[in-house]
Amino acid sequence: MCETGRVDAQIIYTIIAGLLLVVSALGTIFPVLPGSLLTIGTLLAWGWLLGSGASWWAAGLGMAIALLGWSASAILTGKKLKEHQIPRGSILFAVVGAIAGAFIIPVVGMFIGFAVGLFAGESVRRREVSGALGSSWAALKAMGLGIVVEFGCVLLASSIWVIGMIMHFVMR
Repeated sequence: MCETGRVDAQIIYTIIAGLLLVVSALGTIFPVLPGSLLTIGTLLAWGWLLGSGASWWAAGLGMAIALLGWSASAILTGKKLKEHQIPRGSILFAVVGAIAGAFIIPVVGMFIGFAVGLFAGESVRRREVSGALGSSWAALKAMGLGIVVEFGCVLLASSIWVIGMIMHFVMR
């Protein structure tokens, strides 16, 4: 295979990786898509397919940051939910509500369904509206914090990918 064929394939791989990183960033906001996992997989595949030092450094650092964001999101959210004593049963109500909401209301239904399901779960558990509202709001803030942290780390990983991509093609 000639050198231009290799460069063309690398450009195609890079374009596909860029598109997948955009999808992965959206996946941190819309949990239907696996945001951080897609970021890690995309960076690993891109680094492996291009195989240069710059691509491997960018992929490795980006994967580490995405993994850190994914972990931090789960830990921070879990910690906040425990602080506010929100049990798994209420979260299960929220997940069922999110699934139902996704089918009933396009685009935003998942978020609305999650909030309504969480409130329903907390209302059943607490048997009072004010307590259910307070704990539901605390849980929604905790989930929002997790989303923001994970989204920020995916964006940082994608920015590192851009730097690695530029370095790879400049050094070729």
